[in-house]
Amino acid sequence: MKELFRTTDPTEIACATALLEGEGIGCFVMDVHMSVLEGSIGIFPRRMMVASADLLRARRVLTDNGIDVSED
Repeated sequence: MKELFRTTDPTEIACATALLEGEGIGCFVMDVHMSVLEGSIGIFPRRMMVASADLLRARRVLTDNGIDVSED
């Protein structure tokens, strides 16, 4: 799995998940339960992960819909 992007904005995660699933691209959000350690204040970013084979297509889908993605 490769990191697509990271954010502290839960609405951006929800939007990206919906866009990717709509295109048939599986995704997984990591660090969701970090809020237990941070006291639910949202300082730790969550990471959106996709399969390596889907990375370029996922980047295109999100970029075309106005979501900034990491490019490593």
